[in-house]
Parts: sequence; C-alpha cells; structure tokens
Amino acid sequence: MADENTLWRAQTYALLATLLNAAPQKIVLEQLAALEIVEPDSPMGKQWLQLREAVEQVEPESISDEFQALFIGVTHGELIPYGCYYQTGFLMEEPLALLRSDLAKLGLERQQEVSEPEDHIAAQCDVMRLILMAEGTPVVSAQQFFQRHLAPWAEKFFADMVQAENAIFYRSVGHLGETFMQLEQSLMT
Repeated sequence: MADENTLWRAQTYALLATLLNAAPQKIVLEQLAALEIVEPDSPMGKQWLQLREAVEQVEPESISDEFQALFIGVTHGELIPYGCYYQTGFLMEEPLALLRSDLAKLGLERQQEVSEPEDHIAAQCDVMRLILMAEGTPVVSAQQFFQRHLAPWAEKFFADMVQAENAIFYRSVGHLGETFMQLEQSLMT
C-alpha cells in the first residue's frame, strides 16, 4: 500500500495527465473548484490555489478553445508536448526509442486507438502514476523513469506553457507542473 505522499504524487501525475490529454470535462473542473488546500503557503499549495482560482475565473468552453490553440492548432499547437521535440528538436528520435524500451520492460505498449506517440507529456505523467501505484518493485523504478524520461524536458515544457501566448487556464497548469517537476527532481536525486 502506498504511503500518503506517494498517493498524493500519483494523484498529481494523474491530474496532469488528464489536463494535458484533452480539455477537462465539467466534472474535473468541478472537482478542481472544490479542492481543499491543506498547506496553502507551501510552494505546491500556492500552485493548487492558483489552479482553483483559474477554474473559477474561466468558462469551460474557453478552456476547450485554449486547449485546441495550445496543443492542436491547424498544423500544430503553440506547444509541442513531446519529449523528443524538447530533447532533440525533432519528433520520433532516440529518446522515444529509449522510452519504448522502458515501457516494454514495464509491460506497457501503445494502444491501437491512440494516435499520439508515447513521449507525449500526458502519457509520461500517466506512466509515472502507474509506477508509483504499482505493487512490489517495478522493473523500471519511478526514479529511473523520471530521470530518463521526464527530467530532461518536462520542467522546460511547463515553463513554456506558463509563457504561452494562448495560455489562460493552462498558465496555472503550467505553474503547477513546473513546481511539481522541481519537487520531483529534488525527491529523485
């Protein structure tokens, strides 16, 4: 059974995966608006407060439009949420091959109906959630996965989200993600 801190980390990864995979559904926004912040003065507490306030200030339809502009666009969104792109400047490069190797070791493979490569930020956050909640010792530990696949680029991605021209609601997601990745980095070294 996971301790409280590990459960909190897994839930944070799950939330990031949800928010970065698609525009959030109404129920997710309602849950975010109802968040009780236990430590509002901590670095993460401040980001949770900012996220809750952002939910209260925007219309769900505008979040969907914002998601479209940031991540999809006409040819591509303002942000390109792939590890390969951040690490090499190109898609489908060596970091994706290394990721696929670790995913295979974990018994994970891309589903047929999924069009995104596995190095999408939402997918990698979801894998971290799975690893943290796994019973026993996974073949690839959370520390190994984080250091190999998220540490090289995720914090920069979230910093770019904060600066994105089209980010309103997602600016708060960027702040949360950036602070969380900094916290994870301190835990994983």
